[in-house]
Amino acid sequence: MRNYFNYFTEIEEHFQKRRGSLLMLSTLDWALIEMWREAGVPLECVLRGIDTAFDKYDAQRQSGKSKARKVNGLAWCAQSVMEATEQAREAALGAAKPAATEESGFEQERVRRYLQQNAETILRASLPTAAQTVAQQTTQRLRELAESLTATSNLEDLDRTLSVLEEQLMGALLAATREEELVALREQAARELAPYRGKMQAVQIKQVQQQFLLKRLMEANTLPRLSLFYMSHA
Repeated sequence: MRNYFNYFTEIEEHFQKRRGSLLMLSTLDWALIEMWREAGVPLECVLRGIDTAFDKYDAQRQSGKSKARKVNGLAWCAQSVMEATEQAREAALGAAKPAATEESGFEQERVRRYLQQNAETILRASLPTAAQTVAQQTTQRLRELAESLTATSNLEDLDRTLSVLEEQLMGALLAATREEELVALREQAARELAPYRGKMQAVQIKQVQQQFLLKRLMEANTLPRLSLFYMSHA
């Protein structure tokens, strides 16, 4: 399993470094990072895109030809990140690196504890009645996965199973959430995305809006993300 252990934190730290201040990333920013991660955008392409965007920004300020506004969100770099990704693909620079020999961070007992902790967190969550059955099924499945885990378990297969479980749980939660609450969340996402629409493609905007919605619902219902990727933040 590819170890994106520091994917979120490295992007956050690099963005803050180039911006020159410790601006906390917003829910919208985290949703964008999740979209890049799920789309398989390499970390180096994200960092290169951030550098390119800020290099252009710095050049505009130094030339005095443009009064560039302060960069207040990661979405401002989205177009440069996608361009860096396309350039990397075209140049065939995505060759796999040799596997590291040090600990991966996905050791058997650590994964087992992660699965068990998530099962307990879901069990304790106060969810709408309509979502409770799926939540109970998810809890039971996580416990089964934890019990059956061995040193030779295929973690890629496990992570795909966890992604399916999360999708099922989120589907139930979406169906159980009141219409006005969903509308309010979508309106909030649209407002926060408004300054960046010119720098993002329509499909990107739609994906980020969906990630924003899911992230807010998970937070509101104190539900954990299930993918092994989020184990680094547990």
